[in-house]
Amino acid sequence: MELSQIRAFVAVAEELHFGRAAERLGMAQPPLSRTIRALETELDASLFQRTTRSVSLSSAGEAFYEPAKHMLATQQAAVESVHRSSSGQIGRIRFGYSHPSSRHLVAALVAASEDNNPGISFQLESRVYADEGLERIMDGTLDLALVRWQQRPSLIAGRPVQIERPCVAVPPGHRLAKRSSVDVAELSGERFIFLPSRPNSNLRETGMRLCLDAGFAPTVVQEAPDSQSIAALVGAGMGVTITFDSVAAGYGSDVVAVPLNADNETTKLYLAYRLDHHDAALDSVLDIAEAVLPTVR
Repeated sequence: MELSQIRAFVAVAEELHFGRAAERLGMAQPPLSRTIRALETELDASLFQRTTRSVSLSSAGEAFYEPAKHMLATQQAAVESVHRSSSGQIGRIRFGYSHPSSRHLVAALVAASEDNNPGISFQLESRVYADEGLERIMDGTLDLALVRWQQRPSLIAGRPVQIERPCVAVPPGHRLAKRSSVDVAELSGERFIFLPSRPNSNLRETGMRLCLDAGFAPTVVQEAPDSQSIAALVGAGMGVTITFDSVAAGYGSDVVAVPLNADNETTKLYLAYRLDHHDAALDSVLDIAEAVLPTVR
């Protein structure tokens, strides 16, 4: 059973006149009559009662009418879905980021996308760090990620959407808590809490490197799976951590963030995606991101 046969049947059923139905379909009447006869042969039933003066639906035709309209509506919906998908109006974006420093950026982009293209949905993953995010963009399990890098990887495109500066997070009663800034060398002898070494985090790498550049190897007494856990441990007096000001902004009152004297150590957070992607929905989201998350310098 072909859609052209269904379309012909519905036209005749609604017009109850072969001539008007043929005109509606933009075809001659004899081919239309042959199409209806072929459909009746396939269904082994007469769909119309015909006289020289009138055409009416048979009982079989009446039973077939609503399912036939549904078939045409389903076909039209399928065509429209394809068109909307190819134009970037519908789709699904798998978006990775590291909570909580990026959540306000993610929220702004998702909200703007919902306003402009409600047919695009997001699958959010909030514990995606630098290397993992880049690897997953490359292997296709993420479409978009907020990540940090020192040098842009090949086949990855992206632009900076946030500038971050290093700081040390300490409990309120710590000896450095009331300082306006701290030299990294002053942290020698402190107990450190960092993210795990895997998956690799640019945040951990920055903290380790700053300590080594200042002449000491940090004593890592504990690792925590995410920034919120680190904040809880620092607030409990278990140690200190080197982090970014954007991350520390979400720590709460139990932790004090003191800027580090490292003016040349600013880091940029990039909105990254695969350079050779072919996803119209992602292109739509990236267009929206240009306004919502402007490029920082």
